[in-house]
Amino acid sequence: MTLRRSPITIPNLLSLLRMGLTPLFLISVVNGQAVAALATFAAAGITDALDGYIARTYGQQSRLGAYLDPIADKMLLMSAYVVLAIPGLHHGALMPAWVTVLVIARDLIILTIALVSYLALGTRRFQPNLLSKVNTIVQVVTAIAILASGVWLGLVPLVWWLPYAVAASTVASGVSYLHERAVQVENSGPAAPPADG
Repeated sequence: MTLRRSPITIPNLLSLLRMGLTPLFLISVVNGQAVAALATFAAAGITDALDGYIARTYGQQSRLGAYLDPIADKMLLMSAYVVLAIPGLHHGALMPAWVTVLVIARDLIILTIALVSYLALGTRRFQPNLLSKVNTIVQVVTAIAILASGVWLGLVPLVWWLPYAVAASTVASGVSYLHERAVQVENSGPAAPPADG
């Protein structure tokens, strides 16, 4: 697949919009504006679906977009998981703090391994596998459900179990990623010994 060189594409603009919506989402949560928080997060999620669809359908993939899209996704999701775990900031169901820590730790480990793989093996792109895609979907659905429980309090008893699904999918996708990278390193052959002097 050939990536477009021009950074001015609709998917990239949508990714930038998603980044811009993240602070608005945080402000809504901090101010106790449950409806605004839910609407902002949902709008950001729509931009995520649209930028991927437009990029694939109309051939608007770009090198910048390959980095911009996941960064925008992580900014939004990590922000949501942090603020929803802080007692008093949200009147609906609460995200367990240990789930937030688990989600962030997984991403930090993956980022570290990706950096090491790039420095050691020159690997530049890492295609998300099925478990990673499922994990992202579970994280997004859980965040939306918890935000919705701040608008409709009757949902609180129904969404308490969703963070446990996030924990399970996070661990499963993390282990899968580690396994794939280990296989990649094994297939790359032994590393060259350092030169003397």
